[in-house]
Amino acid sequence: MSSPIPVTVLTGFLGAGKTTLLNRILTGQHGRKIAVIENEFGDVGVDNQLVIQGDEEIFEMNNGCLCCTVRGDLIRILGRLMKRKDRLDGVLIETTGLANPAPVAQTFFSDPEMRENFRLDGVVTVVDARHVLQHLAHSPEVKKQIAFADVILLNKIDLSNLAELDLLETRLRRINALARVHRTQNADLDVERVLNIGGFNLDRALEVDPQFLDTEYPFEWAGVYELAVGDYELCLGHHEHGDGHAHDHGPDGHHHARHEADELAVVLMPLPGDARSEPGSDRAEGCTTPGSDAAIQTAVLAFSDWEKIILPGEIIETGTGLLRLKLRDGHAHFPVKVSRPGRHMLFTAHARPLHLHGPGGAPVRPIWDRNFRHAHPHQEDVASVGITTPGDLDGNRLNAWVSRLLQAKGGDIYRMKGVLAVRGTEKRLVFQGVHMLFDARFDRKWGSDEPRQNTLVFIGRNLDRSALTDGFKACLAD
Repeated sequence: MSSPIPVTVLTGFLGAGKTTLLNRILTGQHGRKIAVIENEFGDVGVDNQLVIQGDEEIFEMNNGCLCCTVRGDLIRILGRLMKRKDRLDGVLIETTGLANPAPVAQTFFSDPEMRENFRLDGVVTVVDARHVLQHLAHSPEVKKQIAFADVILLNKIDLSNLAELDLLETRLRRINALARVHRTQNADLDVERVLNIGGFNLDRALEVDPQFLDTEYPFEWAGVYELAVGDYELCLGHHEHGDGHAHDHGPDGHHHARHEADELAVVLMPLPGDARSEPGSDRAEGCTTPGSDAAIQTAVLAFSDWEKIILPGEIIETGTGLLRLKLRDGHAHFPVKVSRPGRHMLFTAHARPLHLHGPGGAPVRPIWDRNFRHAHPHQEDVASVGITTPGDLDGNRLNAWVSRLLQAKGGDIYRMKGVLAVRGTEKRLVFQGVHMLFDARFDRKWGSDEPRQNTLVFIGRNLDRSALTDGFKACLAD
């Protein structure tokens, strides 16, 4: 058997220089055949337009964190890479700037197939020398990115003096004394110091996070129900019991904090291996044990797939994949249609009050249930605003708007990036910004099969989507 393919996880806070380093690796004369996996934060992707296209295969995952809903995408892509006829020399995973790298690394230890075919080679963290102290004070993700690093690029050293850099490196070594630290400008570093370094140490990862090998999932609760054919009702939120009082129980009978009060992502599926739930089967044996690895992995993949929006009162059918249930004031009722008898498993993104009622209104309780670890808290006040619109921009209007925006909101804008079409030029304007610092430059011409449209992404706190969209569209040329 061939040796496992080395995997490098590239991380760092928003605007630290990850894409710059990635482009240096892709254009370097190192002779390696590399697959790149990108993870974007937000509903509009722009990084794939900023990455220099070469012979490498580039995969993009949107609208999620690698530890949450897109982990299924990661497993799918890696599965496709395993089937290639020509062997890869490495895989490079670029995480979103808000990601904790631990769950990404965890994938290569907790999944047997991944462990057999891939080897986690190292975690490379890019640090913004100008802004990292500000981010360390407010973002736990930054500390984790530094703590898990095998290699740290102290980047943008041209924006700080030597004394500041020495103090900053001392601070970084207090967080992680074992990582190799390289001071860089524009992420300019020999790729041999980044790739195939053999640096990841599981023992040290367990020191940083004793629960490192406790897999995190995109769901917080699951329950198995024994269901006959018929019509059921799923009730979310407060439920009136026979005593006339409203009770707020979680699936396990305990109170849970609320998350995203207007919606809940769920998967309701026949339990894999339950012959009674399999179409065309008349066997009554061979039922899979509730909570089996097969069922959990099926749910992980389902949570990364296309979703279907279900409004209150609309019918839920079992086995239809990821459903996003829309709620009103934190509660709603949904009819459930069961067409095959047997055991069915319900996964919920958050442990929230729910009750299942059978025909006639009788309560149906799970025969098995479990809470899952979901210990990766995202900064709830950090959001993404993506804007995509056709048309050419007026350069003077754009400059004036950006200047006003950064003066007013620069402290709240962690990251701003985009690819823009400006009137009077055939070239794309690539736009990058971090807080008050920004840079815009023309790169290549628009392709003949490439529509001239503007894609711009903001990531930060207290962002007003309507104001940003209106302000940007006001820059379009008449």
